[in-house]
Amino acid sequence: MPSKTFVPAFEAKVGNWTYYSCIMSYAAVAREINFAHDLGGNQDLATMIQRGVGARTAEITNYLLTNENRFLGSIIVAAWGGAPEYIPLELEKNSENIEVLAGMDRNFGVLTFDGTHQFFALDGQHRLKAIKDAVKRDPELGREDIGVIVVPHFDNEAGRRRTRRLFTNINRNAVKTTAQENIALDEDDGFAILTRRFLDEHDFLSQAGVVQVFSKVGTDGDVKLATRQVGVTGTAWTTIGVLYDLLTDLGFGLHDSINKTSQRATDEVLDESYDILARRIDELLVACGDLRSRYEAQAAPKDLRAPKGRDGDGHPFMRPVVQVQIVRAVRHIIEQGLLGFPELLERLSELNWRMSSAPFSTVWQETPESTRKGRMISAKENSQALYELLLAHLAPNSRAQIERALKSFRVVKNKRYQFSVQELATRLPVEVSR
Repeated sequence: MPSKTFVPAFEAKVGNWTYYSCIMSYAAVAREINFAHDLGGNQDLATMIQRGVGARTAEITNYLLTNENRFLGSIIVAAWGGAPEYIPLELEKNSENIEVLAGMDRNFGVLTFDGTHQFFALDGQHRLKAIKDAVKRDPELGREDIGVIVVPHFDNEAGRRRTRRLFTNINRNAVKTTAQENIALDEDDGFAILTRRFLDEHDFLSQAGVVQVFSKVGTDGDVKLATRQVGVTGTAWTTIGVLYDLLTDLGFGLHDSINKTSQRATDEVLDESYDILARRIDELLVACGDLRSRYEAQAAPKDLRAPKGRDGDGHPFMRPVVQVQIVRAVRHIIEQGLLGFPELLERLSELNWRMSSAPFSTVWQETPESTRKGRMISAKENSQALYELLLAHLAPNSRAQIERALKSFRVVKNKRYQFSVQELATRLPVEVSR
């Protein structure tokens, strides 16, 4: 006869559901809670609920085994066989604690896990698999706790329909954090931590308005984090999401642990990474059209991006799409060993830093009446063509690469590029250009 497990729980109601909220040890979860596909005769639920437990669980397992700040949200489980056995309890009160405990034991009791029910994960199967795997590898983790919400499931048509509806509602209405929210909140992702540090400490990026963090701040305290675009009238140099990407691409050669998103790097590694990235950002802001000095000299920085009536004279490095492709090209060139960083910065400084000039004109659409007016082109193929042309201007590795870049420009712009293969080939390595 299976042994019984008693778990303190609160009985609660919402809508037409009665459910039980409790705390279970990882060991109890690993032992008592199953996956839908483990339940014989329940192929309908197995098909409906089971979403696969693959590579993602390995990340969570490693997180549980290595991160001292580990925390997992509650798992929602269904009790196969109807309402689980629940025994209400009343807390003992005396003259000293009667006021403190008044009402505290409302709906409080004990759930009994005695083998007469089976429990399967309705939401949180990846977490469940990770817990099972982690406890096998480190039994001491079995002492730790997680919140568990138990709902009854009845094995009949009405019960299956009701459970399917709950599963759908949970997954349809769950609100996942956005990439921007992860950057603002994550305490394990090294580049998210460094992005926030730049916003707090860097002598340029920490200045008010330089990096757009919020696109909307409501009067009732509601906020909306900035997207990857700076508005036409915006004064920011870039946004928090783009800054994160820039730092990530500039993070070549840093300690490997800084690239892990599920385990925080040491403070020493974070400090060293910040110092290296700060130098690279500072040097890049100078090399890319002396952006910082020009930004700080402007009474209205938006005029640096798009001078009124002369948009084509605007500074390309004020545009997030250009920032991303420049830093992407920088990383490729460095990692391929085509140039050293100082020489690469020198070549960047030699580009014509006007929006309507090559290669930035790849993502710029002139108006028919004037080359000095126009708008940005957001198409992915234009951004990719810009990247290819930046490589061709800065450090091409073959004539074929240059020819492909010029062809990409011709495809997206329907005209010839203003530089020829021969002109760009002067940047080829000596051994290739011969």
